[in-house]
Amino acid sequence: ARTVTGSCYIIETNGHRFAVDCGMHQGNAEIDKRNWDVDIYQPSRIEFFLITHAHIDHSGLLPRIVKKGFKGRIYTTPPTRDLLTILLLDSAHIQEMEAQWKTKKHLRRGEEKAKPLYTEKDAEAVFPMFASVSYGEVLEPFVGLKVIFRDAGHILGASLIELYVEEDGMKFKIVFSGD
Repeated sequence: ARTVTGSCYIIETNGHRFAVDCGMHQGNAEIDKRNWDVDIYQPSRIEFFLITHAHIDHSGLLPRIVKKGFKGRIYTTPPTRDLLTILLLDSAHIQEMEAQWKTKKHLRRGEEKAKPLYTEKDAEAVFPMFASVSYGEVLEPFVGLKVIFRDAGHILGASLIELYVEEDGMKFKIVFSGD
């Protein structure tokens, strides 16, 4: 990946497809280009997201993914949900301001207007999809998967996410640390 930003893990098990985190890639121009190509995630095929924490490199592509066809739930802790309503709107505002700045430069060179990665309206479309899960609560989105959010202490609401997968008579435990 050659970067530590843009956390997003697609998981397929028991005929289901979901993701842990949905982070924005941040860094140089080459890395930033990755944010525009979310079709590689096949957003309409993702059933739900599990978000470890509110930092933009773990959650910042949610508005773009929703705009591109994701329709499921976004599970996270209540404090992370609350922070995301602030951070995603702020990120959208930054996207819009950067597009305006780029548009001025483009128009001077006779080029087309720049478009924001996503808008505040796109960010607001994410909020109804949030579903809160408390630390220690067992979430069972489908038979064969149990999810537990544990306090990570990274930032307010941050979680370690434990996945307990049972498939084809085998049991696995997978832990996502967030950071």
